[in-house]
Amino acid sequence: MKAIAGLLVVLAGTVLAGIVVAGTVVLGQAPPALDVLAAQVILDRAGFSPGEIDGMEGANLRRALSAFQRVHTLPVSGRLDPATSAILVPLGGNEPMLVPYTLTAEDVAGPFAPSIPRDLMAQARLPRLDYRTPLEAMAERVHASPGLLERLNPGASFTQAGEQVQVPNVGAIPPALGVYATRIVVTKATGALTVEDDQGRVLFHAPVTNGSRHDPLPVGSWKVTSIHDMPPFHYNPALFWDASPKHSKARIPPGPNNPVGVMWIDISKPHYGIHGTPEPSMVGHAQSHGCVRLTNWDVRRLSNWARPGMAVVFQ
Repeated sequence: MKAIAGLLVVLAGTVLAGIVVAGTVVLGQAPPALDVLAAQVILDRAGFSPGEIDGMEGANLRRALSAFQRVHTLPVSGRLDPATSAILVPLGGNEPMLVPYTLTAEDVAGPFAPSIPRDLMAQARLPRLDYRTPLEAMAERVHASPGLLERLNPGASFTQAGEQVQVPNVGAIPPALGVYATRIVVTKATGALTVEDDQGRVLFHAPVTNGSRHDPLPVGSWKVTSIHDMPPFHYNPALFWDASPKHSKARIPPGPNNPVGVMWIDISKPHYGIHGTPEPSMVGHAQSHGCVRLTNWDVRRLSNWARPGMAVVFQ
């Protein structure tokens, strides 16, 4: 992956990379070059999630760009090419890519869980699995990596109420109103999940972690059975090939750092579901025990579409 020098900075309606000037989209004879950070923010707002926004090129950005290109009948390159930039730039409109945010007393008060053991039996003894720090909580709120926020705000502590920082302008997750989604599709080859209507049109796209050699994605047709917000994780070591022989069944308390994150979407395949994660940076880059894992913010957005009885296709 390549870090992009000079991250796009937007203040008072001016984009320093030359995309928006005084609130007006500027399009010359050739489409302007789009900064990677700006592309990630625009794709996220458009429903083509790049996973964790980090201002860097990588597999999840290529997945999002490829899906965006397919929907817009462009050559599928997975790259931020001129034709793709020409469509993304107007989608950015007058919205700045970064916005100021002032930390509140609630933001820094917690509760936080600064020390979370990796061992699940030890996790089971904790009351909750909250965010570790205010920085981690803020990063999830704006769909970004903590490292990006630190680079955008050198010297910021993220621990003081009243402190002002710059964050990606992802906006609120919009409700899925006015469009009827008929199925959720997880495709092993692309490492992505899509929400589709009855014509097969993509309404939402997100990168996922979907199984491993030991626990492959259970290919087949299933249905959503139930949706659980902030669920506990009912750990059964008999279902995990790599579980410690010292482990026993346990209830892992809820929280964003719970093994299944902030949301569990249960499906008709026993012991399998679609869920969040305490490690958003690993989505699309690691392996799972057969379930489908998204970032916490993407599984929340998915829950706006999902409903009991909805078709789920693993392919």
